[in-house]
Amino acid sequence: MIITIQNQVSNEERNQLETLLEQVTGNHKTVSTLMDEREVIVLDGSRLDKQALAAISQQRAVESVVEVKTQYQLVSKAFKAESSRIVIGDTESGQSVIIGGSNTTPVVIAGPCAVESREQLLNTAVAVKAAGAQILRGGAFKPRTSPYQFQGLGIEGLHYLKEARELTGLPVITEVMEPEMVEIVAEYADILQIGSRNMQNFPLLYAAGRNNFHRPVMLKRGISATIEEWLLAAEYIVSAGNPNVILCERGIRSFDTQTRNLLDLSCVPLLHELTHLPVIVDPSHGTGRRELVPTMSRAGIAAGADGLILEVHPDPNSALCDGRQSITPDQLKSIVREAQIMNQLMEGITHHSYVA
Repeated sequence: MIITIQNQVSNEERNQLETLLEQVTGNHKTVSTLMDEREVIVLDGSRLDKQALAAISQQRAVESVVEVKTQYQLVSKAFKAESSRIVIGDTESGQSVIIGGSNTTPVVIAGPCAVESREQLLNTAVAVKAAGAQILRGGAFKPRTSPYQFQGLGIEGLHYLKEARELTGLPVITEVMEPEMVEIVAEYADILQIGSRNMQNFPLLYAAGRNNFHRPVMLKRGISATIEEWLLAAEYIVSAGNPNVILCERGIRSFDTQTRNLLDLSCVPLLHELTHLPVIVDPSHGTGRRELVPTMSRAGIAAGADGLILEVHPDPNSALCDGRQSITPDQLKSIVREAQIMNQLMEGITHHSYVA
């Protein structure tokens, strides 16, 4: 159950509500946070009887009470019907990017899997912008399956990402792997990425939700995570005070070895039914094969994705990380153009169906 607090509320009215909640909830946890600049209190409404619910609704401090039947509440469409609009980057300079909401243009995030060197990143950043992408990606810290593989440049990589943003004007996204590094990474990145391996790293989710720079978070789906587990992971971030979460479908594990993962595009329209959070698709990790990336990018947009995140390298065959799934800047340019065409086509189909 989600209780929205009145904008103008006295201390006495607030104290009365808090006293009542302590009485009716007992020792059960309640969470107070901000949602679209409004204070809300979240609690388990299934433990309350009708009399308790009525008493809460009648409190002067309460504007509204919404009963949400799912475990994930703040990210639920039942709580917030309109799609969330997330602003990325510097709004004052006019270089911000909008993901979700009424924005119908798919956002393309592109760049190397890993920041390998200053020259590699800056050259790729310039090419990514020229190809029409709106956000630059690059891993300064890289979680790898083998401890002997390239792990990224760390803090040095963050410095190069900052330089690339200054050079191109593109907002940047990079992964954060541990709670203690959230504030450091947030100082350099416009979006914090939480990777598939860390989807249920709950201390990291809380830290990202509380980051002092108020950076949006892109939450990748765990390799074997259900939709509900994924949305509950997002709930951790939002309940910690950060409503700006982007969901990223990057493929789930299957029995077939022909592709790296199974890209579950059915989750895109399903998530739009369940949550107000924007959804983007990662065809690079979803397939692991660069020849499949253009087709699955088109399919992602057709499924209703709010954007794409793609791995781009000037020379994929020499990449230190995930070269097999990385595309070239020329391929990126084609994908950006095709995504725009596909989006226009889907808009036309939707408009025609409404008119009919």
